[in-house]
Amino acid sequence: MNSPANPINTADLYDERAEDLESISLQFQDLGGVSHFNGPVRTIKCFEDNALVKTVLATPGDGAVLVVDGYGSLRTALMGDMIAESAVANGWAGVVINGAIRDRVAIAKLPLGVKALGSNPKKSSKVGRGEVDIPLVIDGVHIEPGNLIYCDPDGILVER
Repeated sequence: MNSPANPINTADLYDERAEDLESISLQFQDLGGVSHFNGPVRTIKCFEDNALVKTVLATPGDGAVLVVDGYGSLRTALMGDMIAESAVANGWAGVVINGAIRDRVAIAKLPLGVKALGSNPKKSSKVGRGEVDIPLVIDGVHIEPGNLIYCDPDGILVER
Protein backbone atom coordinates (compact mmCIF):
# COMPACT_ATOMS: atom_id res chain seq x y z
CA MET A 1 0.00 0.00 0.00
CA ASN A 2 1.09 3.54 -0.55
CA SER A 3 1.58 6.40 1.82
CA PRO A 4 0.32 9.93 1.11
CA ALA A 5 3.94 11.00 0.60
CA ASN A 6 4.51 8.25 -1.99
CA PRO A 7 1.29 7.69 -3.94
CA ILE A 8 0.94 4.91 -6.49
CA ASN A 9 0.07 6.34 -9.90
CA THR A 10 -2.15 4.01 -11.91
CA ALA A 11 -0.57 4.98 -15.25
CA ASP A 12 2.91 4.07 -14.00
CA LEU A 13 1.61 0.89 -12.39
CA TYR A 14 -0.11 -0.13 -15.63
CA ASP A 15 3.09 0.50 -17.60
CA GLU A 16 4.98 -1.78 -15.21
CA ARG A 17 2.42 -4.57 -14.73
CA ALA A 18 -0.23 -4.43 -17.48
CA GLU A 19 -0.53 -8.21 -17.70
CA ASP A 20 -1.54 -8.39 -14.02
CA LEU A 21 -4.14 -5.60 -14.09
CA GLU A 22 -7.60 -4.81 -15.45
CA SER A 23 -8.75 -1.23 -15.97
CA ILE A 24 -12.29 -0.04 -15.26
CA SER A 25 -13.16 2.39 -18.04
CA LEU A 26 -16.27 3.91 -16.43
CA GLN A 27 -15.58 7.55 -15.65
CA PHE A 28 -15.90 7.66 -11.88
CA GLN A 29 -15.67 11.05 -10.18
CA ASP A 30 -13.08 11.66 -7.45
CA LEU A 31 -15.14 12.82 -4.48
CA GLY A 32 -13.05 12.14 -1.37
CA GLY A 33 -10.26 14.07 0.29
CA VAL A 34 -7.64 11.52 -0.83
CA SER A 35 -6.86 11.27 -4.54
CA HIS A 36 -4.66 8.14 -4.53
CA PHE A 37 -5.74 5.07 -2.58
CA ASN A 38 -5.41 1.33 -2.77
CA GLY A 39 -5.82 -1.82 -0.76
CA PRO A 40 -7.46 -5.20 -0.60
CA VAL A 41 -11.07 -5.28 -1.82
CA ARG A 42 -14.21 -5.93 0.16
CA THR A 43 -17.45 -5.96 -1.84
CA ILE A 44 -21.15 -5.19 -1.58
CA LYS A 45 -23.84 -5.56 -4.22
CA CYS A 46 -27.00 -3.58 -3.46
CA PHE A 47 -29.65 -1.55 -5.25
CA GLU A 48 -30.74 1.79 -3.78
CA ASP A 49 -30.32 0.43 -0.23
CA ASN A 50 -27.30 1.47 1.85
CA ALA A 51 -27.85 -0.50 5.07
CA LEU A 52 -25.07 -2.96 4.24
CA VAL A 53 -22.70 -0.12 3.26
CA LYS A 54 -23.27 1.48 6.66
CA THR A 55 -22.81 -1.83 8.49
CA VAL A 56 -19.60 -2.86 6.70
CA LEU A 57 -17.94 0.58 6.95
CA ALA A 58 -18.63 0.53 10.72
CA THR A 59 -16.28 -2.47 11.03
CA PRO A 60 -12.46 -2.37 11.03
CA GLY A 61 -11.25 -1.66 7.50
CA ASP A 62 -7.55 -2.31 8.04
CA GLY A 63 -6.69 -0.26 4.94
CA ALA A 64 -9.18 -2.03 2.67
CA VAL A 65 -11.22 -0.48 -0.14
CA LEU A 66 -14.96 -1.18 -0.20
CA VAL A 67 -16.27 -1.65 -3.75
CA VAL A 68 -20.04 -1.21 -3.96
CA ASP A 69 -21.94 -2.28 -7.05
CA GLY A 70 -25.06 -0.13 -6.89
CA TYR A 71 -25.99 -1.16 -10.45
CA GLY A 72 -24.99 2.32 -11.65
CA SER A 73 -28.12 3.89 -10.16
CA LEU A 74 -27.95 7.62 -9.55
CA ARG A 75 -31.51 7.80 -8.15
CA THR A 76 -30.44 7.51 -4.49
CA ALA A 77 -27.20 7.96 -2.57
CA LEU A 78 -25.45 4.90 -1.16
CA MET A 79 -23.14 6.87 1.14
CA GLY A 80 -23.29 10.21 2.92
CA ASP A 81 -20.96 12.11 5.21
CA MET A 82 -21.82 10.21 8.40
CA ILE A 83 -21.11 6.82 6.83
CA ALA A 84 -17.91 8.22 5.27
CA GLU A 85 -16.83 9.54 8.70
CA SER A 86 -17.40 6.05 10.09
CA ALA A 87 -15.18 4.62 7.34
CA VAL A 88 -12.38 7.02 8.30
CA ALA A 89 -12.76 6.20 12.00
CA ASN A 90 -12.56 2.49 11.22
CA GLY A 91 -9.44 2.62 9.05
CA TRP A 92 -10.81 2.15 5.53
CA ALA A 93 -8.55 3.41 2.71
CA GLY A 94 -11.44 4.21 0.40
CA VAL A 95 -14.77 3.43 -1.19
CA VAL A 96 -15.62 2.90 -4.87
CA ILE A 97 -19.35 3.16 -5.58
CA ASN A 98 -20.93 2.21 -8.89
CA GLY A 99 -23.73 4.62 -8.00
CA ALA A 100 -24.20 7.90 -6.16
CA ILE A 101 -23.15 9.51 -2.89
CA ARG A 102 -24.48 12.60 -1.11
CA ASP A 103 -22.85 15.28 1.07
CA ARG A 104 -20.05 15.58 -1.45
CA VAL A 105 -18.65 18.85 -0.02
CA ALA A 106 -18.27 17.30 3.45
CA ILE A 107 -16.86 14.04 2.04
CA ALA A 108 -14.28 15.99 0.01
CA LYS A 109 -12.81 17.22 3.32
CA LEU A 110 -12.35 13.73 4.79
CA PRO A 111 -9.08 11.75 4.62
CA LEU A 112 -10.77 9.03 2.59
CA GLY A 113 -10.54 8.00 -1.04
CA VAL A 114 -13.99 8.08 -2.66
CA LYS A 115 -14.91 7.36 -6.25
CA ALA A 116 -18.54 7.34 -7.37
CA LEU A 117 -20.51 8.00 -10.54
CA GLY A 118 -22.06 11.16 -9.11
CA SER A 119 -24.22 12.53 -6.33
CA ASN A 120 -27.86 12.82 -5.37
CA PRO A 121 -29.26 14.26 -2.12
CA LYS A 122 -32.00 11.60 -1.98
CA LYS A 123 -31.56 8.98 0.74
CA SER A 124 -31.65 5.31 -0.12
CA SER A 125 -33.78 2.68 1.59
CA LYS A 126 -32.34 0.98 4.66
CA VAL A 127 -33.83 -2.50 4.51
CA GLY A 128 -30.52 -4.33 4.15
CA ARG A 129 -31.12 -5.97 0.79
CA GLY A 130 -27.96 -6.99 -0.97
CA GLU A 131 -24.92 -9.22 -0.64
CA VAL A 132 -21.52 -8.79 1.03
CA ASP A 133 -18.13 -10.18 0.02
CA ILE A 134 -19.23 -11.69 -3.28
CA PRO A 135 -17.55 -11.49 -6.72
CA LEU A 136 -18.64 -8.43 -8.74
CA VAL A 137 -18.40 -7.48 -12.39
CA ILE A 138 -18.26 -3.74 -13.04
CA ASP A 139 -17.70 -2.55 -16.61
CA GLY A 140 -16.66 -6.07 -17.55
CA VAL A 141 -13.96 -6.18 -14.87
CA HIS A 142 -14.17 -9.08 -12.40
CA ILE A 143 -13.60 -7.96 -8.81
CA GLU A 144 -13.26 -10.49 -6.03
CA PRO A 145 -12.91 -9.93 -2.29
CA GLY A 146 -9.20 -9.84 -1.52
CA ASN A 147 -8.12 -8.56 -4.96
CA LEU A 148 -5.93 -5.47 -4.80
CA ILE A 149 -7.41 -2.27 -6.22
CA TYR A 150 -5.55 0.92 -7.12
CA CYS A 151 -7.34 4.26 -7.58
CA ASP A 152 -6.21 7.74 -8.56
CA PRO A 153 -7.53 10.59 -10.74
CA ASP A 154 -6.60 8.61 -13.89
CA GLY A 155 -8.81 5.69 -13.00
CA ILE A 156 -9.16 2.33 -11.30
CA LEU A 157 -7.01 -0.77 -11.74
CA VAL A 158 -7.85 -4.18 -10.30
CA GLU A 159 -5.23 -6.88 -9.87
CA ARG A 160 -6.24 -10.14 -11.52
